Parts: sequence; C-alpha cells; structure tokens
Amino acid sequence: MSVGTSVPLPAYTIDPAFMARKAEELGFDSIWYAEHPVLPVNSSSQFPSGGPIPETYAHFADPFIALARASSVTSTIKLATGITLVPERNPLLLAGEIASLDRFSDGRFIFGIGAGWNREETELMGGDFDHRWSQVRESILAMKELWTKDEAEFHGRFYNFPPVKCNPKPVQQPHPPVILGGMAKNVLRRVVAWGDGWMPNRITPGELEESRKILDTLAAEKGRDPASLTITVYGQPADRNQIQSLLDAGADRVVVRPEHCDTEEEMGQQLERMAEAAIR
Repeated sequence: MSVGTSVPLPAYTIDPAFMARKAEELGFDSIWYAEHPVLPVNSSSQFPSGGPIPETYAHFADPFIALARASSVTSTIKLATGITLVPERNPLLLAGEIASLDRFSDGRFIFGIGAGWNREETELMGGDFDHRWSQVRESILAMKELWTKDEAEFHGRFYNFPPVKCNPKPVQQPHPPVILGGMAKNVLRRVVAWGDGWMPNRITPGELEESRKILDTLAAEKGRDPASLTITVYGQPADRNQIQSLLDAGADRVVVRPEHCDTEEEMGQQLERMAEAAIR
C-alpha cells in the first residue's frame, strides 16, 4: 500500500529532517511539501474550496530547501512537491534545483506541479495568470530539454533561450516524474501529452474510477502505456478503508494529511497514529 504524508501549515515549525525521518521509519512512501511564496494582503481571488483565503497560506516553507534537508537524513522515502507553482519560477533555475535534489537524494524526487489559483500572487511572481497552463507546459518542455541534453535551447512564447549548458542532470531517466495537480477541465489530456501522472485532491472513488478509465483511453490513443501514468490522490484522512477504496478505484498512491502540531513529540505521536490507521 503506497501512502504518503503531506506537511501541515505552518510548514516551518517542525524540522523537515525530523518529519521525513519519522515518516520513513513508519513506512510512509513519500513526503510532500507545497508552496505559496507570498500571500497578497489584498486579493480578489477565490479560495478553491470556497470562502476566504486561510491565514495559514502565509506560512509555507520553500519546498526545495525543506526537501533537501529531508533528503540528508533519509534513504528510501520519496521527496515530492505537492505542488510547485511553475508559473512563479524560472525554468532555467528550477531545472538545476530539481536535478541537484534528484542527484543528491539518489533519484527520489517527484515533481508535483500546478498553475496556481491566486491571480495576484501569480502576477507578482511574473506569471501570466490568464494563460498559466500554457506557461506551465512551456516551462516543463523547456526543463525536459535542459535535463536531457548537453546543450539545450528553447524558443517559445513565455520562455526563449539560446543553447546553454545546464548541470547536473537528474539521476532518474529521462527525468523525475512530472505529476499534474488539480481538477482543471483538460488536466487528463495534459497528463497524456506531456506529464507522467495526475494528482487530484477532491475526488470520490467513483469519480476516480471513471477518470482512470478516461486517462487510460487517452493514453492508448496517443501511443502511451497507460500503466506508466500514475494517479496520486492528495490530502486524504488517514482512514484505511477510504484509502483502500481509492487504491481499488485506480489510484497508485494516497497522500494523507496530518494536522498542525506545536512540537516534534506531538507530531511524532500523530504520525504514529496515522501509520497505524492507514498502513499497518
């Protein structure tokens, strides 16, 4: 049973090294850090699940710094972003960060990505909110060039660079898996076209089963092996029956969500309870 754990907000009060080491000891297969680098004070954007934007969204940690620290004290747990806001990062820098983390962790990185929902944040960070998924696609295609070629170049609408050398290269070949988050209308087509998996966070087993069928059909139509495209269901309670229902419906992994704790002792105890409820 592949079960990962996300990191609650605020994401910087518990040392990532403690969190990852404890999760690995308990049998969690992956640890997931999310990001929102800034929270605009004045925003007209709607929170995806409705209501006002939670204050906790001003309290993320940089996922790559956190995962680098986690990698230094672990050996098997997967190190994942859930999610990286791709329009808010330059692919020339991001490609090197990801390749370095993948190399130093011996090929354990999973690149969970998204386009973002907060217009003001996206635009502050240089993204094109109205065309953010097109921007994400270009960024991923550009990074694939950087990861797989000794001399890479890219010429697109959002990113345009001449031949460059970008090292190191990732350990995973041809590159770490690219997992698209969210429930956007065309997400499954995007997964098949230029991704390696899908990460929904609000989905029932019935909806997942239907989506798995659609994903497999689209993959076959495009000549891709359906088994190579994974589904990771994000942000679930640590409930063995619910997790099993999602796995039976076509998920390859389920990521459970702990609640915020003030101390490492409390977090360790919570992770123990979650492991007992979800994977033991």
